[in-house]
Amino acid sequence: MSKSKHKIEILQSIDSIDREEWNSIVTDDVFPFLQWEWLYALEESGSISDETGWHPLHFCLYEDKKLIAAAPLYLKTGSGGEYIYDYFWADAASSLGISWYPKITGMAAATPAEGYRFLSAPEKDLRDTSIILLNAIEEICLGNKLPSINLLWSDPTWAEMLPLLNYTAWDHIHYVWENENFKSFDDYLAIFSKNQRKNIRKEYTRHLEQDIKVNVIKGIDATEEHYHKMFEFFTITNDKFIPWDARWVNEEFFLLLEKHCRDCTAFVEARYDNEIIAMAFLIHKGDRLWGRFWGSYEDIKDLHFTVCYYAPMDYCIKNNIRYFDPGAGSSHKIRRGFKAMRNRSWHKFFDPTLEALFKQNIRALNRREKERRDNLNSGLPLKQT
Repeated sequence: MSKSKHKIEILQSIDSIDREEWNSIVTDDVFPFLQWEWLYALEESGSISDETGWHPLHFCLYEDKKLIAAAPLYLKTGSGGEYIYDYFWADAASSLGISWYPKITGMAAATPAEGYRFLSAPEKDLRDTSIILLNAIEEICLGNKLPSINLLWSDPTWAEMLPLLNYTAWDHIHYVWENENFKSFDDYLAIFSKNQRKNIRKEYTRHLEQDIKVNVIKGIDATEEHYHKMFEFFTITNDKFIPWDARWVNEEFFLLLEKHCRDCTAFVEARYDNEIIAMAFLIHKGDRLWGRFWGSYEDIKDLHFTVCYYAPMDYCIKNNIRYFDPGAGSSHKIRRGFKAMRNRSWHKFFDPTLEALFKQNIRALNRREKERRDNLNSGLPLKQT
């Protein structure tokens, strides 16, 4: 590519670019959290904004006035909503008299899902366009004395080039369920030990004993009530379990998804006497399903497992979806067939003290994370072969 043809613009709002133009570089292998409609819902609703600590800086690469690549980025004044808990790094930097913030962060905002990468037109080489964008981002950091670039929840294939550009990996854990060509949910249960097979079947059928009906509703078949209700349930969950955390997404976000993203959304609804009493929110693209939010009016034994895990798994089996990422959460997923997987964030520092701090400690941290991951997976209650 000829350098003279290239121009980079930095957008401080996704609404500054035409939807079709942006989506022309969101190829089939890019997860849905980087498409224009999702970013627009986050920003237009005010969920992602200066007030919540996320200032959009979307780097766009043009060639002969045509958009050929982009890097969705944010200038962050804190670490909330990243689900990569770097607070101890910030504390260590502060003890050395160095500020960890503001920082450049690349991720699907407020979304703990692996798959972040730069976007590139299908006829262009993703590696080449990414390097051009990364160099431009680095120039902005150096020119404005920003201490670091942080690429979180990264797509592992795209990230293979980052070590060559002096980025350092920090390993984390997330949970993924794989549909191994199961023919039915019973076929899936067959991989477990006898006792756990019995336990899961009991958990997945308990709602039937209580006259609760559980169904998956595709976004295109959902009503506006589903999107209103989902925000209500999301609020209940936050109030109960994580009142200290910012909610990140507001009701307007869900209503904008209803207008613009119905084709990639779905709901798991639980109804009693025809009234919705619990819901989970799903996103689907290609061979992957993601769980994002959940809530219930009251605690009902095992309903969480059914709505958030088993019903989506069953949906994947029936619709030939290979992977299900249930979202952030704890290790109880292991006993239900999810595996602890490595995901990596990648970091580059422009302050030599910060770089030394990170590189001197990261190897030990990554080693301990691998040990934890291996220990978790050793607890998978699978049938002995």
